Amino acid sequence: MDLSDLRVLLDYHYWARDVILDAVAVLTPEQFTQPVDSSFKSVRDTVAHIYAADRVWYLRWLGESHGLVAYDGFPDVNSIRTAWVDLEGKVRTFVDALGEDGVSRVFEYKLLSGAAGASPFSQMLTHVVNHASYHRGQVTTLLRQLGAAPPKSTDMITFYRLRK
Repeated sequence: MDLSDLRVLLDYHYWARDVILDAVAVLTPEQFTQPVDSSFKSVRDTVAHIYAADRVWYLRWLGESHGLVAYDGFPDVNSIRTAWVDLEGKVRTFVDALGEDGVSRVFEYKLLSGAAGASPFSQMLTHVVNHASYHRGQVTTLLRQLGAAPPKSTDMITFYRLRK
C-alpha cells in the first residue's frame, strides 16, 4: 500500500460519511436521539461514535492522550458534520505530511483499555475506514427501522464508479 492508496481510502471514507450524514439529516430531532436496540443508544450515538473513533486514531498518530467524546455533545447532524469536516482537514494534512515513507511507519499508542499497541500507519488507516463501514451499515438498518429512507449506496465500488 502506498500514499496514493491511502489518499483514495480517505476520499472514500469522507464521501461515505457525507452520504450517511445526508441520509440522517432528514430525521426529526426525536428520531435522531430515539432509543434503539443496537450497539449504541441512538442514530446520533452511532454516527457520533464513528466520528469519535476517527478522532481517537488521529490523536494516537499525534502521540496525544485521548478518550471518546461525549455523544450527547452533538445536538444535531450539523454539529457532528462540522466537527468531522474539521477533523478531515487535520487528517488529510497529517497524511500528506507523513509522505510515502510514513505509510509503513509503526506508531505506538495506548488502547482505550490502557494496554499498549503498535501498528503500521497503513493498517491503522485501513482500520479507520473499515470500522466506519461497519457502523454505517448499522445506521442504514436504523434508518429503515425508524421509517426513514436508507442512504444511497456507500459501497466502495459505487465510490469508484462515481469517480470515473
